[in-house]
Amino acid sequence: MEDEHEDHGHSTAAWTGVGIILLGSAIASVAVLLPNLLLGIIGAVVIVAGAAAGKLLSMAGYGSNGHSAQAGSLVDAPDEAGAETVGKS
Repeated sequence: MEDEHEDHGHSTAAWTGVGIILLGSAIASVAVLLPNLLLGIIGAVVIVAGAAAGKLLSMAGYGSNGHSAQAGSLVDAPDEAGAETVGKS
């Protein structure tokens, strides 16, 4: 087994985004049970807001440290010398 493991979204940004999306899904589910268009629209808006909140929190620095790249650079893994490269893993 590996000593190191990847952090698969265990961050404040991920948990917040998923929590808000789950709330929106619950609202939309109730809208299906009680045929209510307005409640369905509210559920959809909450789902989109959850995705936006997760992305904004990630950009603000509350995301997983292992997967963030600065200034749009495409970095997969550092090579043995410590220089950043693309495509090596």
